[in-house]
Amino acid sequence: MKWVTREDVKVGRMACSWLIKRFVDPEAEILYVPRGDVQAIVEREGATPFHVPGAELAHNRNGTSFEAFLTRYDLRRDPALDLMGRIINGADTDNRTFNQPEGPGVRAVTDGFRDLTPDDRERVARASQVFDAVYAYCQHQTSGGGSEE
Repeated sequence: MKWVTREDVKVGRMACSWLIKRFVDPEAEILYVPRGDVQAIVEREGATPFHVPGAELAHNRNGTSFEAFLTRYDLRRDPALDLMGRIINGADTDNRTFNQPEGPGVRAVTDGFRDLTPDDRERVARASQVFDAVYAYCQHQTSGGGSEE
């Protein structure tokens, strides 16, 4: 399946790309295109848009695009992904909704990837390792492991 979002990815689009490949559509082809080209790609390629205004899988008053994916694909049943949704919300917004202390750190790291490479696919590939680690952290937190010093 093809997916499409805006180019010059930031934390939300990076996180959604990771979520798509890891939990929704492992064979996904994700296209990163100029803002003005998204609708044409949707129509021409039959791609599913995400993290763009007006898309089903976009920010709304109830949360981020990542959270829209969690709801749409019934991924909240995984407590670790549900917690990760709150962390990504904190990284992709002003962090007032859940006040997740991890959110600003995730944002800082993904912003750093933006400074390391202009290539969206490379950014997502590098950030995916971070999201794998955040997911592992969330699994540990939700399994009763809690934090250890």
